[in-house]
Parts: sequence; C-alpha cells; structure tokens
Amino acid sequence: MSGSSVGSAELASLEGENRLQLGGDWTLAHYRALAARVAVLAPRLDPGTRVEVDGLGALDTAGVALLYELLGRERLAELAAQGSALGAERRALLQAVSAALDTETPVPAKPGHALGDVLEHVGQTTLTFGRHMRGIAGFIGITLQTALVVMLQPRRWRMTALVANLERTGLDAVPIVALLTFLIGAVVAFLGATVLAEFGASIFTVDLVVYSFLREFGVLLTAIIVAGRTASSFTAQIGSMRANEEVDAIRVLGLDPVELLVLPRVAALLLALPMLTFVAMISGIVGGMLVCAITLDISPTMFISVMENNVGLRHFVIGMAKAPIFAFLIAVIGCMEGFRVSGSAQSVGEHTTSAVVQSIFVVIVVDAVAALFCMEMGW
Repeated sequence: MSGSSVGSAELASLEGENRLQLGGDWTLAHYRALAARVAVLAPRLDPGTRVEVDGLGALDTAGVALLYELLGRERLAELAAQGSALGAERRALLQAVSAALDTETPVPAKPGHALGDVLEHVGQTTLTFGRHMRGIAGFIGITLQTALVVMLQPRRWRMTALVANLERTGLDAVPIVALLTFLIGAVVAFLGATVLAEFGASIFTVDLVVYSFLREFGVLLTAIIVAGRTASSFTAQIGSMRANEEVDAIRVLGLDPVELLVLPRVAALLLALPMLTFVAMISGIVGGMLVCAITLDISPTMFISVMENNVGLRHFVIGMAKAPIFAFLIAVIGCMEGFRVSGSAQSVGEHTTSAVVQSIFVVIVVDAVAALFCMEMGW
C-alpha cells in the first residue's frame, strides 16, 4: 500500500519479495492499528528487503518505536543515516529513540522453582513478621518509659486531651457496644435453649449466657468493636498529622510526640475499655434474660437467682482483668501505625487497615492464651 491520507496510518504491503513501502502517519493516535500491522509484517521481512519511506507522513516517538520493532536496529540505523530520504529532524528523532531503545537492557528472568518460591515467600513473611514484632515491642517500651516519666510529674498530665479522647473512645461507643452485645446475648440464649431443651436442661441456659459473657464474650466483643472503631481512629488522626508534617512541627517546638499524642489516647482507652466491658456484660446478660423469659418461662427473678447461686465472682474478675491488657495493645498498635504513615493519603488508608487487622488479631490471640492459662490453673 502506498500513500496515506492525513490522520491515517498504514503499513506498506510487500511488492514482490524485497520492497516495503511505509506510508501514513506513524503517531501515538494510530498506535493500536499500527502495532497489529507490525505484528503481521515483521515475521515476513527478510534481510534483503528494501525500505521505502517516500510516503511516510507524521512521525513521533511511538511511531519510531514501532519502526524499531518492525525493521530492527540495523535497518533503522540506515534510515537515520545522512543519505536517507528522510529529513534532518526525522533522522534526529530516529537516532534519539534508537539510542534510548538500545540502552534498555531487558531484565533477566529469574529462575525459579515451585517449592523454592513457596519456601522463599514463607521465609520473607517470617522475617517481616519478626521485624514487625520487634517494632511493636520497641514502641511499647517507648510508651511505657514516657508514661513513667510523665506520671512522676503531674504538671505534665494533659487532662484536656485525656477527657476528649475518653469521650470519643468510651461514651460515644456505649450505644453500639450495648446494642451488639444485647443481640448476641439473645442469640446465645436462643441457641442454648434450643439445644438444652432436648435434654430437659433448659435451666442451664442461664449458666451458659452468664459464663460466656462474664469470662469471654463481654470483653472480647468489646475489644473487637473498639479495635475496629478506635484503633482506626487513632491511626487516621496521627497519620493525617504525619502527612501534614504536624508531627515534625511538634518535634521542632521541642515537644515529645509520644507524650503529646500517644499517652492521652492510651490512658483514655485504659479507662474506657473496662467500662465498656462492664456495659457489654450487663447488656449481654439482659439479652439472654429476655430470651429466657420469653421462650423458657424463666422469670428475671429466677434468672438472677440462678446466676447468683451458680456463677462465682472470679469469672467476672477474670473477664474484667483482660480489659486493660486489650486496651493497651489496641491503643499502642493504633498509634504506632499512625506514626508509620509515610505522608500520602494512600499510606493513611493502608496503615489504618493494618491497625484494625493487627488489633483484632492480637486481641484474639491474647484471649486464647489467657483462656488456656485459666483452664490449666483451674480458674
């Protein structure tokens, strides 16, 4: 094919066996069509093929790259030589793009093995997990050291920040915690009643609900809700300050970001989570009591009497003892991920997600370890 109208792009057809006519506009606007034509013609060219460029129209870097793919390095160098029919500007463009493409060294394919790749991935993940654990341990150490120094100097206590964070983490979370634990208490009681009724032991539904919420569900559900609600909030707040360089400004002013940003949040959650845990225990037991009254004809008076006679105080103490531990871990992880934000909005989102996942994971692992410990101790 020879000749081309403005705005079109065509490859010349082979005339005989050794002529290739190029015509039309070789530009980015026609890249897709030209690439398809190049893929068809490139395998059919032989070393003796003569290239004619009389009908070549507009030319840009994308077109030169396609010519490089079609003609190869040597033929394109001939077109860029002084005796070529192309103008000086086009020859300079050919030379520049050819030089750039020649300097690009292909990345060698990395030899791999299925089992080796899996083991490598496992090893890298293990190393990353180890570094992360060391980072958490180091941040916990910094937080405890700063807290010890501040506790000995009451004038450095930031009560305003403490109260504000206590309101956000504690008071504002009461409705969602109470509602969810109430509904879960009702579900646990319904399941217990369904199963135990077949054995004529419906009265033990009371023990099931009370035991589960005093020892496990009350504190665990509250910690998971707080991890999703509060840890993400801590990370987003501190991460936004990192992105806006406010943390750097705090350091320039001679202030300690851990003392200013971390300690009030940790202290607020240490106070809020036990209170929310108590609310969750009461709400879950009330939900179970309601289901027992409706489906099992166990009055609230009987429910409370059975609970008082069969359930010891130690179960309540064990559940409440976990709350400060969970609170400290959730607050530390949320703040630490906030300080790890690199400065972009995408980084804020990634570390916020990471804080929630880590907090929930750590809470469940610690709760499982505590349950096994209590079981071995006979508590």
